[in-house]
Amino acid sequence: MRAGDGDVVGVFVIEPRLVRGAGPTRQAYLRRSLAALDQSLDGRLVVRDGDPALVLAHLARSVGAREVFATGDTTPWSRARDERVGAALASAGLRLRVLDSPYAVAPGTLATASGSPYRVFGPFERAWRPLASVASPRPASAPDWRRVVSEAPTWPSGPYAGRPWYFGDLPDEPPPASAPAGESAALARLASLGATIQEYATARDQVGVEGTTRLSAALHFGELHPRQVLAVLRGSGPGPAALSRQLAWRDFYADVLWHWPSSRWRALQPAMERLRVDRDEAAAERFRLWARGRTGYPLIDAAMRQLLAEGWMHNRARMVAASFLVKHLHLDWRWGARWFLWRLVDADVASNQHGWQWCAGVGTDAAPFFRVFNPIRQAQRVDPDGAYVRRYVAELAGSPAADCLRPEGGAAHYAPAMVDLARERVEALARYQEVRRGAPVGQ
Repeated sequence: MRAGDGDVVGVFVIEPRLVRGAGPTRQAYLRRSLAALDQSLDGRLVVRDGDPALVLAHLARSVGAREVFATGDTTPWSRARDERVGAALASAGLRLRVLDSPYAVAPGTLATASGSPYRVFGPFERAWRPLASVASPRPASAPDWRRVVSEAPTWPSGPYAGRPWYFGDLPDEPPPASAPAGESAALARLASLGATIQEYATARDQVGVEGTTRLSAALHFGELHPRQVLAVLRGSGPGPAALSRQLAWRDFYADVLWHWPSSRWRALQPAMERLRVDRDEAAAERFRLWARGRTGYPLIDAAMRQLLAEGWMHNRARMVAASFLVKHLHLDWRWGARWFLWRLVDADVASNQHGWQWCAGVGTDAAPFFRVFNPIRQAQRVDPDGAYVRRYVAELAGSPAADCLRPEGGAAHYAPAMVDLARERVEALARYQEVRRGAPVGQ
């Protein structure tokens, strides 16, 4: 907010309801990110907790501010919050100015020739690219920051609210391996990515190598704007093109959520709400084995253990793990989406939910339900030498590549394969045929 004398007061409001639903991993990262931001402002960041409408109105009056500035947030919950905050500030004679968005092209900007929103990525990307490539103005110089005495905020503490019953005794503690937080760390990471960007098109799907940018948490927390990434991708070549395409996917999913807010927890394909899934305690136990990385399929187990260890997972591994949960374990995609929101440091609601819907065959684009990822063939394709599996599955750390690719890993002390892939694929497709025939929702 801009104080009466022209100085700027930087404020972050911890909303208990929102933070509690974030899970321990993102809470821990948020603390580190706020600490880094406060350090960069020489201790001038004000951090308060409570209702942002009340907090901001009170603080604005205390410093003589007439305007409050915020980056536009675009999730359904955030849009409703910002409307409420704007109304509360207006009633106090203050103005809320919402600027820009955390996306290269703000959600709600693009439309088809008929004026309808996009539901398919390809046409969206073609419309997105010219707008995303437009040069942006250089960032303004830093303003003069006013120091305001701020009491220590109150953080929610475990056990965390909103924990689903099917999580059971799955761990809540943040992962031991923590990603660096803050703008400086994000900019340093971006500056170091020259070779990664050039090789991105071919290396991004290889889970055993460092072929991705690992910028997702910085983008989610606003430490880095996608236009800063696009600015370094203006060279030609398949690598920059492939990386910009991933930024387009991020904008696409945010746009989908903007137009279909119910898609946060409801399938974009209404008929697929009838898909029969298992929900009993036996299903919950299968979910917990999956979440712990105890399925007996090395690639799946490595992915889930990476999530527990780092609060992050390779994107290709996310896709394979999600397909396995839905189409081999016959569980609700929302169960997996909630676990990812709980454990991922970069868990963005739009990307997470719609990524899960894509893998589950219930959402956007040309990803039909009958496309079933086979974790054995996927391991042969994306981790042929077993490096990823050996890194995260301790029981197979000394095993040859062949044992890292097949069920049960060829080790007596490793988990047995919990399902037969071929049999469960047949079962999944039978359930899909029930949907096509118009069978009622299965419980």
